[in-house]
Amino acid sequence: MPENHPPSADAIGAYVDAAAPLLGLTVDPAWRDGVVGHLGAILAAAGRALSEPLPDELEAAPVFEAAP
Repeated sequence: MPENHPPSADAIGAYVDAAAPLLGLTVDPAWRDGVVGHLGAILAAAGRALSEPLPDELEAAPVFEAAP
């Protein structure tokens, strides 16, 4: 399985700059570096989790919902 490398901070910043207006969000310039850093950490954690192979016999966990 190939190694998973998270995108660079510049690539994540470009994504934040492009995606925020599409989502109707405004990222305060004072917060932008923090947003980029946190998104980078989330991407790195997700990459580690998704890189683990899952057995074929694995079943999805049940979903429990409260009664109305």
